[in-house]
Amino acid sequence: MAAAVTSFLKSLDEEQRKVAMFPFNDDERFVWFYTPVPRKGLSMKKMTPEQQKAAMALLKLAMSEQGFEKTTAIMDMENVLRVQENRPPNDTHRDPINYFFTFFGEPNSKEPWGWRLNGHHLLWQFSSLTGKISGMTPTFLGSNPDIVRVDVPQKGKQILKQEAELGLALVNSLNSDQLKMALMSETSPQEIFSTNVRKVSIEKMEGIPFLKLTESQQKTFLTLLDTYLNNYHVTLKNQQMDKLKKIGLDKLVFAWAGDRQPGFGPGKGQYYRIHGPTLLIEYDNAQNQANHTHTVVRDLTSDFGEDVLAEHYKSQHK
Repeated sequence: MAAAVTSFLKSLDEEQRKVAMFPFNDDERFVWFYTPVPRKGLSMKKMTPEQQKAAMALLKLAMSEQGFEKTTAIMDMENVLRVQENRPPNDTHRDPINYFFTFFGEPNSKEPWGWRLNGHHLLWQFSSLTGKISGMTPTFLGSNPDIVRVDVPQKGKQILKQEAELGLALVNSLNSDQLKMALMSETSPQEIFSTNVRKVSIEKMEGIPFLKLTESQQKTFLTLLDTYLNNYHVTLKNQQMDKLKKIGLDKLVFAWAGDRQPGFGPGKGQYYRIHGPTLLIEYDNAQNQANHTHTVVRDLTSDFGEDVLAEHYKSQHK
């Protein structure tokens, strides 16, 4: 990854480098949005075709094939929104290449550095310390519409289908006693709870504990967990799984809010979370009559690689 980032940065001219690069300790590293708003960084619109290819190759390197396919499909969903909202073909508010690459510090084996991709419904953030990627979250993937219903080539597409179906399968497998533990509310919230704050804090760990699930339900739970972690390059996925196993998978809980049947219309909506001492995963599909999905993965101990970086700075100070 360091080699790919270095190569990409060398391809930039002076003006591009000015907008693409920040010091690693700049607060901009913690600023991200999942709504269509102005951002800092180098937009793909401002890249040459060769630079765009290199940027996409960098993404491909950081994530699995599944993660890359979801990422490019989310970008392409801007074309659907352009049609759905009756915008002109030259509209720039909905634009599949209006996604921003931002770099913090320059890759080396001694000092921290990192990079991110951010744009409407997308965030990938990576931080490196002494040559190893120590931070791989926050990660945000969203889709509007959740299921494409307008008459376009993408009609019928559902990017986050696995996330929806496995969550429903798990909640609908619970018996009445289990459901009492898992159910937060009969109504879905309109948004994920963690939003885009720098430091997530959900004090109350609600839901049914992993150990209260049957063996079959535990299998569904782990498949759901894998659906999110499988978006990363296998090395990063294993890094996160090792961390979870060290704390104990039995510390994880599953919570649900909203109706428990798929569908689209007034009053519909589903929300769930996987929550543990080190991890928070949220799924929400309630906006636009349950046809607008947000998902996020947060490392509660090391978003932006903060815990490892804190240790690094502490040892440097010594």
